[in-house]
Amino acid sequence: MNKSKDLIIQERIAQAIYVVRNQKVMMDSDLAEMYGVETKVLNQAVKRNLDRFPEDFMFQISNEEWEDLRAVIEEGKEGDSLRSQFVTLKNDRGRHRKYLPYVFTEQGVAMLSSVLNSKTAIQVNISIMRVFVKMREWAANYEGLIRKIDELSQNQRDHSEHIRNIYQIIEELVRPSMTERKTIGFKKP
Repeated sequence: MNKSKDLIIQERIAQAIYVVRNQKVMMDSDLAEMYGVETKVLNQAVKRNLDRFPEDFMFQISNEEWEDLRAVIEEGKEGDSLRSQFVTLKNDRGRHRKYLPYVFTEQGVAMLSSVLNSKTAIQVNISIMRVFVKMREWAANYEGLIRKIDELSQNQRDHSEHIRNIYQIIEELVRPSMTERKTIGFKKP
């Protein structure tokens, strides 16, 4: 696979990763599209092998989570920053699902390759795993940047305090003393 095509695929995968219940997940329909199968076929294969998909590998989202996720997808579609299965559907077909979607964590996606034993599934899974690894690296770099910004912010506060103290000392040196001075000159009798 050439480098530009690989980047496009990785970009598409990254855009299909959402956060639900504080976990990075991929929707069943996005995965099915990438594997080149119908969502129904993917879910049937999973249901035949439910013992391989505990709750931390795969779960069905609630109505509220689905509404939130749809809002994120629609917002991304308008901003053109996220792509979802809605973008590729024609005539709004399939936009309203009969069942709530299943979502798969990174471990669930890895397990899918054993359930969908095809060359396409294996290649797609390799690409997905690479994207998850890159996302972890980005998160680690992001945490490092946040730490650096906090350090700089603290240094800036320290410097501001030192500068305030210097101004206060200079002000005291420049301001004439307020103690009573003896008047110079003649005193009236």
